[in-house]
Amino acid sequence: MAYPQGSRAPLEFGGPLGAAALMVLLPATMFHLLLVARSGPARLLGPPPYLPGPDVLWSPRVLLLWLAWLGLQAALYLLPARKVAEGLELKDKSRLRYPINGFQALVLTALLVGLAVSAGLPLGALPEMLVPLAFAATLTALIFSFLLYLKALGVPPSALAPGGTSGNPIYDFFLGRELNPRICSFDFKYFCELRPGLIGWVLINLALLIQEAELRGSPSLAMWLVNGFQLLYVGDALWHEEAVLTTMDITHDGFGFMLAFGDLAWVPFTYSLQAQFLLHHPQPLGLPMASAICLINALGYYIFRRANSQKNTFRKNPSDPRVAGLETIPTATGRQLLVSGWWGMVRHPNYLGDLIMALAWSLPCGVSHLLPYFYFLYFTALLVHREARDEQQCLQKYGLAWQEYCRRVPYRILPYVY
Repeated sequence: MAYPQGSRAPLEFGGPLGAAALMVLLPATMFHLLLVARSGPARLLGPPPYLPGPDVLWSPRVLLLWLAWLGLQAALYLLPARKVAEGLELKDKSRLRYPINGFQALVLTALLVGLAVSAGLPLGALPEMLVPLAFAATLTALIFSFLLYLKALGVPPSALAPGGTSGNPIYDFFLGRELNPRICSFDFKYFCELRPGLIGWVLINLALLIQEAELRGSPSLAMWLVNGFQLLYVGDALWHEEAVLTTMDITHDGFGFMLAFGDLAWVPFTYSLQAQFLLHHPQPLGLPMASAICLINALGYYIFRRANSQKNTFRKNPSDPRVAGLETIPTATGRQLLVSGWWGMVRHPNYLGDLIMALAWSLPCGVSHLLPYFYFLYFTALLVHREARDEQQCLQKYGLAWQEYCRRVPYRILPYVY
């Protein structure tokens, strides 16, 4: 693990060299997946069918379409919210306020898209623009990250993220210097976290479903399942939008290329991989297998939602009757650690639910190709890495109480295995 000069705090992701490598590897992986999903062999580990040239990647019309999408979501963000929530206390003892209107944005987007399609908008043509759209999103994320880096040069030290002050410009550009970059009340990181990318993901899925119906007369059962499962996931995230205010992305990580690219490009164009695969490689799926897959997804969603709801309820009000009887461990910070219920089974039960759902999203694609299982493999690696970051931060924050919690709850994600 790398260490910054004059500091004992470790640098993550392999330090500056790792950050530089990821800034190349992540976009390259995204374009590789987009290209091989539409190829005949659809080999995850094979070469792409071709390398796109500037004429394929660059399109002013597509760039305008992408900027219009960002503008629409920004306008929906600024609409009156059903609730305004406060974030966690910052270094300067202040608390930022956030509009809770993500689900409202999803519903209004659906209505606007429905009206546009009924007026003749060819949404089924969107899948043919995925490569230039992904390029526009990547270019936007790169320029945006550069502007965020410059903006952070003029903010007080209290506004900087814990990990974005290494002094190495490449590393700090990747991880992000400023914790909560804002212009007036518009919070860029919070906006990007759940809006353009997540809603864009389900819109791309819908476009792929429509194009499949145009090509084959009707969408396949497998395509319906993938669309339904992932719409449930996105809708849940936006309905419970307030919960994101306590996540590592908001409370710890700065807003740099890592999150900007991840939110704006990686999520919509990589997470829609199963639907992309099914459009070009239709898979037969009978009702018995579809029913079994639905049960797997329902199990994952049940674990994911119940675990998160229990945690959020306890954070808001430990005296709530739903959590008042749970066993806890006191900490030196004054907060308590749940050691029973879902959080007494494993340390990260929400991650377990996430992984079960990720598997269910891939199963409609059959087992003849590894490609649609990329999301499951990637998400496993991501959550194991994130769990390690969680553990390190909790140990620093809670000390002996966290060590006791780990002794009482020895398994991290999967009971009796890991």
